[in-house]
Amino acid sequence: MSATRKPGRLRPHARSFLASIRQFLTPDIWKDAHHARHAPRRCGRWATQPLVLTLLVMTWCCGDSQAERFETAKGFVAVCLTKRRRPGRTASGFQKALARLPRGVLQAVAAGVRRRLRTLLDLRHDGWIAFGCDGSDLEAPRTAELEGRLDPPLRKNGVPLVWVTALVHLRTGLLWAWQLGKGHNRERSHLVALLPTLPAQALVVADAGYNGYDLAQAIIAAGASFLIRMSAKDTLYTLRPLAVEGFTAGEVFCWPQTAQGQQRPPLRVRLIRLRGKKRRQDVWLLTDVLDAGRLSVAQAGQYYRWRWENEGLFRTYKRTLAKVKLRSRTVRLVHREAEGALLALQLLLAQGVQALPPPREVQGPRRCSPRQVLLVVRAVIGGKLDARRGPQFGQRLAQALREQRSRTSSKVKRVWPRKYKHQAPRPPKFLTLTEAQKALLTKLLTVTA
Repeated sequence: MSATRKPGRLRPHARSFLASIRQFLTPDIWKDAHHARHAPRRCGRWATQPLVLTLLVMTWCCGDSQAERFETAKGFVAVCLTKRRRPGRTASGFQKALARLPRGVLQAVAAGVRRRLRTLLDLRHDGWIAFGCDGSDLEAPRTAELEGRLDPPLRKNGVPLVWVTALVHLRTGLLWAWQLGKGHNRERSHLVALLPTLPAQALVVADAGYNGYDLAQAIIAAGASFLIRMSAKDTLYTLRPLAVEGFTAGEVFCWPQTAQGQQRPPLRVRLIRLRGKKRRQDVWLLTDVLDAGRLSVAQAGQYYRWRWENEGLFRTYKRTLAKVKLRSRTVRLVHREAEGALLALQLLLAQGVQALPPPREVQGPRRCSPRQVLLVVRAVIGGKLDARRGPQFGQRLAQALREQRSRTSSKVKRVWPRKYKHQAPRPPKFLTLTEAQKALLTKLLTVTA
């Protein structure tokens, strides 16, 4: 028998929807989730597995209301778990069980899925596992409880908000981890909370909102590296005056006045300048990777362009999964709904990425179309595809590719009005170290050495 795989032959892991889901939601993950619930072995009608699966399917299926989605999800989960006791019948009972579900259960499932992603998928690219970090707000109903406990609206007569910060694998567009909470000026603290989820050789790529000495120190302490855009709010120090006009890349010091006053050592970092079509559109990136052989200027530019996958992920979450505005009316249910939808999005993208053709058969990064994958999953939920057998599911997933053609014009046909006019960040400020600062620098570096 030939060792080469025949063209068009289906890989075993994508033969059915249930087989694909079981690749990521293993029995060990369900066991960890049940332990995180701190519940007896029998949890009434709504055990941990059917409760979480119903929440996931409600995110994937169609329906104009939560009750309509619940009826569809309840029937589909009952078909998938034929050997289990049937769960509850009413939407109100499901909401009560979901409100009693500890948030740690969904976090335990998400942690297990991340372990499976590292096992099943090759996430490396040029020696790095690059993640983009960004945040977005989610609207919530205007109830008294939500208005009193969630973030206040950003504009007059607005609705309460929930902030979500997400780490996205840039090469595949796969959702890796997320943090929910209040978001006004808390992006850095959210990223710090997400640092323990990063694997080895991780590179955090972020925009100008994630700069700062303390955050950079936290990323390095977590064993990761960073590539963050600089703006005019940042001040960098050099040993001698810097010629900005011809600058492309070089070493500088990140050493704010507060760190100097606390006798904390400076960060020796590398500044990279990506040329834009206009002078004011130049992108200034800061990284702790000093070796240009590990992270070249071209690689840094490619990773920063891929950072747009964060924006694409939020568009998928809000528009494709219809989560622009959450529907739950209490704080506990709002967080369960948002967390369950993020977990559902992660599993949706994971199935699409796993079913893509091998790298040698496609050009460029391997990325699936979230909308096309969702349509395949909805075909299974609707009964058009068998959930247990048949190669049609895997074949359709393998065809759910994102558009790869090179564009010669803009996708936007009309210039739509926006809340504010976007202005590109200006270059950071450069200061030359004084003699006193150089003496303190030598002293601190000697102590740390």
